Amino acid sequence: MQVPISSHAATEAAGRWLVRLLLAAAVTVVFVPLVLTFYLSVFDETLIVFPPHAYTTRWYARILPEFGGALRTSLLVAMAAVAISLVLGVPAAIGLARRRFRGRGALSTLLLAPLTVPGIAIGLGIYVGAVLIEERTEWPLSGSVPMMVAAHVLIATPWVVRLCLAALANRDPAAEEAAASLGASPWRVVWRVTLPAMRSGIVAGALFAFIVSFENLEMTLFLTAPGMTTLPISVLQYLQYHIDPLVAAVAVAQVVLVGAALLLLDRLVPISRVVA
Repeated sequence: MQVPISSHAATEAAGRWLVRLLLAAAVTVVFVPLVLTFYLSVFDETLIVFPPHAYTTRWYARILPEFGGALRTSLLVAMAAVAISLVLGVPAAIGLARRRFRGRGALSTLLLAPLTVPGIAIGLGIYVGAVLIEERTEWPLSGSVPMMVAAHVLIATPWVVRLCLAALANRDPAAEEAAASLGASPWRVVWRVTLPAMRSGIVAGALFAFIVSFENLEMTLFLTAPGMTTLPISVLQYLQYHIDPLVAAVAVAQVVLVGAALLLLDRLVPISRVVA
């Protein structure tokens, strides 16, 4: 029995309206908190009251004086973590994608395992391990920048491996095989063919690794020391004693900077095809 054309058209129209409704709901859920945060960041109040008596942008001018030191530490740790995770993750992704060897599945699971472990558990484990090593060797590990960088490499490397694997999964290895058959050495094949083919994955992996490291809170809580704190922890400590729009201004500034970086990189390198 055939469905009447009018009924079929009505079903398609209802489906389109449902998709539009779900899309509008998703956009609302994402953007309404951002809009409200921006609105809060321009309140001219030392205590948050609604409605505000006036509006100002002076809170944005206080971000660097208040959180400049923590911001420098976060940037230093994040950039070091990204650099090391790229050195470790890119070769690992190439090996996992282009080679077949015993233990390949176990190695892949091990490299991606930090994504499944709660950050609090990772931070506590690293802190306990650092204290035990420090007791036996007297090396000042706990509360040091190198230990924090190593911990952030642990959580950043899985993103590099995962996104680089995704980039290589969409590439036919025939070009690499052709280059090798024409006499190119393995290193030249990797440098001239493989790395350019996975460029979008490398850029996306570096970006996600930076965001994961820069915004990490739960793991870093166990790794800071007096005089050395990161931006998320400094913001959390500020909230313990202040209730003003400064934290909202910090959040807006981070969203704007990360969003601008995403848009710029997506125009230069098509990372959207990798993270989709």
